[in-house]
Amino acid sequence: MPVEPARDRRRAPVWTVLIPFFNERDYLAATIASLAAQTVPFTLILVDNGSTDDSADIARAAVRAHGLDALVVTERTPGKVSALRTGLGWVRTRYLATCDADTIYPPQYLAAAERLLASDGCVVAGAYFVAPGADQMALDAEARRVLTSAKLLPRQCHAGGAGQCFDVAALRAAGGFDAGIWGYILEDHEVIHRTMAHGRMRYARDMWCMPSPRERDRASIRWTLFERLLYSVAAPVAGDWFFYTFLARRLRKRGLMSVQMRERSAGEIERQDRDRPALA
Repeated sequence: MPVEPARDRRRAPVWTVLIPFFNERDYLAATIASLAAQTVPFTLILVDNGSTDDSADIARAAVRAHGLDALVVTERTPGKVSALRTGLGWVRTRYLATCDADTIYPPQYLAAAERLLASDGCVVAGAYFVAPGADQMALDAEARRVLTSAKLLPRQCHAGGAGQCFDVAALRAAGGFDAGIWGYILEDHEVIHRTMAHGRMRYARDMWCMPSPRERDRASIRWTLFERLLYSVAAPVAGDWFFYTFLARRLRKRGLMSVQMRERSAGEIERQDRDRPALA
């Protein structure tokens, strides 16, 4: 019988975990199970961004199975930013972790983030990503890479939205998640830019997560090498110009709105459905 990780059940949760999802029926149960093993208490908010499959039912079943304190709400305005904004409106805790519905989190994830956020001046904690089945050597190598990058480029975001944890007061002071401020892709980097106006972003060797090995068709919805290089240069001194003048104009011209990520997800689901074996 598996041993449940030690957890301090005596204190009130200082954490909310926020998961926006759209047609994630194949991944939600495993993600929620990994979060249920966290060593600190938390409140879970799941935002259904208009799913057309049974993701919401699967989420509710997983929540019941693990006895989690959870809320499932619906936001039908398309796009991850809209779902995150709705979820943030329900947050009543000091810290917030934004998690993806197709990602596995180790038991120490929130505890590691809390240690970072409790340090002076830290308002964002970031996790590095590792491949499914990664061994300790792979974890150590990626941790060294991210920690070195963060030391060299401290004003740049080195963690995707699946691995970001916030001081809620700082996030709200920065404007929170708002498609009116930024309605394009790379919303995870833009919100970090705004939040870091209120403090530092930090990383830790034991704060990592493991995205699923799902098929992804994102070659046309990422920034170019030139844009990434300019981000590295501009982030410390001209971040506002980089995002709201330079990058916004280029992404708008390419039609890379945040909602496009949801449309790609729908395409992935359709391909998965076509590939499923027919029932006898």
